[in-house]
Formats: sequence, structure tokens, C-alpha cells
Amino acid sequence: MSPIPYGSAWRGEWAFDPDVTYLNHGGYGATPCSVLATQQRWRDRIERNPTGFLARELPAALRQAAAEAAAALGARGEDFVFVENATSGINAVLRSLDLARGDEIVIASLAYPAITKAARFAAAECHARLVEAAVPLPVRDGAQLRQAVAARLTNRTRLVIADHIASASALVWPVAEMIADAHAAGARILIDGAHAPGQIALAIAALGADWYVGNLHKWYFAPRACGFLWAAPAVQRDLHPLSISHGLGQGFVEEFDWTGTRDFTAALAAPDGIAFHQKLGGAQLMARNAALARDGAAHLARVWRSELAGPASLFAAMTTVRLPTTGEATPERARALARWLGEAHRIETIVTAESGALWLRVAAQAYNTAGEYERLGAVVAGSNLP
Repeated sequence: MSPIPYGSAWRGEWAFDPDVTYLNHGGYGATPCSVLATQQRWRDRIERNPTGFLARELPAALRQAAAEAAAALGARGEDFVFVENATSGINAVLRSLDLARGDEIVIASLAYPAITKAARFAAAECHARLVEAAVPLPVRDGAQLRQAVAARLTNRTRLVIADHIASASALVWPVAEMIADAHAAGARILIDGAHAPGQIALAIAALGADWYVGNLHKWYFAPRACGFLWAAPAVQRDLHPLSISHGLGQGFVEEFDWTGTRDFTAALAAPDGIAFHQKLGGAQLMARNAALARDGAAHLARVWRSELAGPASLFAAMTTVRLPTTGEATPERARALARWLGEAHRIETIVTAESGALWLRVAAQAYNTAGEYERLGAVVAGSNLP
């Protein structure tokens, strides 16, 4: 495959403000203009005859989009449904669980906070218990991540929730081994793959999880909001969407495909987002992004005399670096620092508080360049951080 000239030459494919240094692709994604145009064509088609489309054309069109997206992820369309985002898909799984008093859900301390809260809520309703496996930063290796969760498994564990790529820390977890651990303990396992599709290669069905939830509007360039829920055939019967509608009792696909009138165009345009990813090189793009993120983070660590949240081998197209600051490491201060970078310097990143320190996460996408990480490094090194 011939090299693709990534960097500023591709930035025009997106509608970015030219004054913004955008190093937060993982935060909310960024949809290419051509994919947004496809979404608009779907909207126009719907509006020509809303009843005709939604009542008669939508079912086949949605299943076709699901089949194409699932194929790109190593799955079958009949095991794959669209949801608004990974959070809603995970909530659907949690609300479908048959938990009893004393049962346990195990989750790592580095999990996405919204998912931890959702799991705690679901457990409390059934008088079950949420068990958090503590994982301090920085981590030593993938074995440490696996062992932290495995050590909390008991004969009361009913569900393990594991990140594929954790949001704030950006660490890539050894999910295949964690799936084996959960099943050996007699538990089911849900993989939170919000950041994985399009950032790393996936073969979801082959992993062997019970459920896999992800987003297509982040690294696979679909419009927002476009998530998916994959379920192994053995667990589909008892799985229900958050909004019960006409499909109740008719099967997994029928229940999730129609939960009421909503905007289906993000899902319908998802295959175009995946096609754009392929246009940018597919595997070549993922490798390039991972290399740029690794090199950018290494530069920041050198300039700041700091450290990464883990070894380079545990990162893909996002990396996390400890900020060179003293004082309180609180969520409020983390948000203030991210806001200061965004508003005062027009650099968009994510800052989080973890393990008594503040950590900054940077992402790499086709439009990013090494100079953008150098600019970020200089701004932080030359400023009195708020």
C-alpha cells in the first residue's frame, strides 16, 4: 500500500475552526463533511415521504446498514443493533440483568465514570453490590490490569464490565484474557468498546464476550449519535432496549430497531463513515495514528519531565501524560485546566484527576501533525497552570 500524506492536507475534509488545535478526536469524534452530506441526503429522502420511509423502507435500510457495520467489526448483522451511544447500550444490558441480593458486578476503577454510576444504580436496585478493582496510574503492564480485575472475582460475581480502551487513561486492556477469566469464574462479561472501533482492528464475535458495546461516531467517522450493541446469541432473548415498544417479544433485532420515532440518519450513514476510514487507509491509518500519538506523548513527557500513564505498548491512537503541576488534583481543577487550554490557547484536550495527579489525554487522527503536540508542550511548559 502506498503511503498516504496524512496531516494538514486532510484537515479540509472536516469543518474545523482554523484557529483550533484539535487533539481530542476521542472525546466526541469529528465527522467528515462528506459523511455529513450523506446523512443530509438520508434526511432529505425521509422528508419526501416520512410515512413511506419510516413505515416501509426503514427496516430493510437499517438492517443493511447494520450488516455492513457489523461486517467491518467481525460480526454478523443479526447479532448487531444500533443504539445512540455506548452508554445507552451498556445501560440496556444492565437493566436487563436478573440480579439477586448479594450478587456482584465487578468493574475497574479506571472505567468511564458514567458506566460506573450506571452499574452502581443497577446493582442497588436489586440489592446487589458493585465491586471496584483499584488500578492506580501509572500502570506497569497489561498483566497488572488483568490481575487487578481477576483478583476481585468471586462465586458471587455475575457480571464483569471491562474497557477495551479506557476513556480517560487511554489504556488498551487485555480483553481476550479478561473474557476467559470472567467465564472461568462463572460470570458473564460486557466489553465497553466506546473507543475501540476504528482505533484498533476488531473481530468482535471471535473475542467470545457476552456483550460488546461501542461507538461508530468516534474513530469510525459516523455522524453523532451512532453506537452499537452486539450480543452473543445465547444472551439475546433476555436483552431489552431501554424504551420498550412494538417489538417486545419479537426478538433482539426487532426490539432494538424500533423503539419509537427518532433520527435514524446517523446509523444509516454509518457505512459511509467506515468507507471514509478505508479511504484514509484503514489499517494504515490506525497504525499511523498510534505512532503519532505515541511520539506526541513521548515529546510531552520529555518537555514536561513527566511520565505516561503506562508503557507505550498499552496505547493506540490516544495517550495520557501526567501534567507537570503541583497542588490539588481534583476533577474540578482538571476541568478548569482543560477549559483554560481550550479557551485561552484554543487547544482541545481532555484532563482528568487520577491517583493523586492530573493527567492530560491527547488523540491522533489523520488531520493531526507533530507540530500540534509541540505547541501543546510549549504552552504548558511556559505557563503557570491554573
